[in-house]
Amino acid sequence: ILIEALPFVLIGVLIAGVIQIFVTEEHIRRWIPKNKYLAIIMSCVIGALFPACECGIVPIVRRLVGKGVPIHAAIGFMLTGPLINPIVIASTFMAFGNDFKIAGLRMGLGFFIAIMVAFVVSLIFKGNQFKSTIPTGPSHSHSKKEPFTNRFWEMLTHSIDEFFDMGKYLVMGAFLAAFVQTYMPAKALLEAGSGTVSSIGIMMGLAYFLSLCSEADAFIGASFSSIFPTSAILGFLVFGPMMDLKNTLMMLSVFRVKFVMGVLALIISIVFITMMLVQSFI
Repeated sequence: ILIEALPFVLIGVLIAGVIQIFVTEEHIRRWIPKNKYLAIIMSCVIGALFPACECGIVPIVRRLVGKGVPIHAAIGFMLTGPLINPIVIASTFMAFGNDFKIAGLRMGLGFFIAIMVAFVVSLIFKGNQFKSTIPTGPSHSHSKKEPFTNRFWEMLTHSIDEFFDMGKYLVMGAFLAAFVQTYMPAKALLEAGSGTVSSIGIMMGLAYFLSLCSEADAFIGASFSSIFPTSAILGFLVFGPMMDLKNTLMMLSVFRVKFVMGVLALIISIVFITMMLVQSFI
């Protein structure tokens, strides 16, 4: 699992480092329309093209909201960024034996769910939802006059930091998946997840508590594909990058508790209902 996943993690952190240093939040903000519905769709499209891991998406979202990006657009960006960017889709394609079915479903369903969550957020929550102690002023941005070599070194430093930050979650997730596959009888998991509801719930729970990097979680999800149905595997692949344990803790440090819990409940509900519908059509 580690050997298959590491190349994609390396590619992902390098691209994320380039964007972190050379692309400013103002560039992204210019692409967000003032119309609420267009803003949600556009933010999800930008997120889909933005190779950011969920490990670093919350600080980016905080800066975007602080600079005036509507909270619903920021949530759309946060949900699609780690889920359906090109690196994640490529790793999913490879993890499932170069079969585009799972990668395509992950991309399509993820985009649909992100739009639905962002739309409901726009109806329920107003304002930036920051904690009162969080400053909303513009953050420091890298000057274009700064020497290229300095910015290049900062990009590499950011990539290295992100690689080790994500790497430990990948190692823990790979270890746990290998442990389950080796020591837990398949019969136990099959009995626990014998029904559609329980299997989807188990895999969504695993995705949340494992807190895996979205650029490598497909390899771990694929290791469970012989035990659980496709809908449960998709629940794992879609829910994990949108919201996991480490992401929840990061969001709670920035946003109001009511907002974070509301977004978490929305994501759980919409992902679960969508996967139940998927199961009925597969």
